[in-house]
Amino acid sequence: MRSIRIGIVVMIALIAITSCVSNEKIIYLQNQEGSEPIEDGELITYEIPEYRLQYNDIIDVNIQTVDDMIQNGFNNKATGIQGTNQMGNMASQSGGDIYYMTGYTVDNEGKIRLPIVGEVTVKDKTLEEARIEIEEKLRVYVTTELYVKVKLGGIRYSALGEFRRPGKFVVLQDRMTIFEAIANAGDLTPIAKRDVILLIRQYPEGTRLHRLNLNDRHVVESEFYFIQPNDQIYAEPMKVREVGAGENAAESIALVISAITALALILNLIK
Repeated sequence: MRSIRIGIVVMIALIAITSCVSNEKIIYLQNQEGSEPIEDGELITYEIPEYRLQYNDIIDVNIQTVDDMIQNGFNNKATGIQGTNQMGNMASQSGGDIYYMTGYTVDNEGKIRLPIVGEVTVKDKTLEEARIEIEEKLRVYVTTELYVKVKLGGIRYSALGEFRRPGKFVVLQDRMTIFEAIANAGDLTPIAKRDVILLIRQYPEGTRLHRLNLNDRHVVESEFYFIQPNDQIYAEPMKVREVGAGENAAESIALVISAITALALILNLIK
């Protein structure tokens, strides 16, 4: 009987050791060995790459003349602020684009089709370049002053794997960091591999896969610190998931104790 007790204690100890996840694997933005440290308060500069439109993007094109602005004010959108907010809430919940019903979709040739103007090529262009292109096309038909605004329906991205709340999301911002995206998905679970996060990014010419180490403070200097529309973020689980179903040692030990208790009851019933 004593040997059985010792065996149970050893089993629980081994599970506790193998189930523990060290803080170094969980803590974000560390100054890691082998890398030049970035001190607190140190200014970090970076160039934010301009997003370039690609196939299946949906953009909103708002065109106003001087007469429109005099008659309706600077915002002549029929939906108004309340309607825009309702559309934004619905898009955020469903992971869709708020301009799906009212916007213009970039086709597989990289073009959108506008009333009167016809087809306009916007693929590989920034929003500002697309605005200029549309305005130049309109000048053929409109002689008065023009105001053209081109916007995306926020940042749409997907969070997969070891997230507290995985899914598709739309955030109504022009810029968003990788940490904001993770926080919006409820943060990573304790068993997520933070040092090999996979970022799947679409480019006008295709798709590329990138690996990010969120434990390393130098990720803030990375070109992938800011996410882009249509990004997919995948977090792999650690090997600890194969040891037990619990996310930490306490959960795994609780499962083992439950199994031992059930086994003891069965043995008593057999006797």
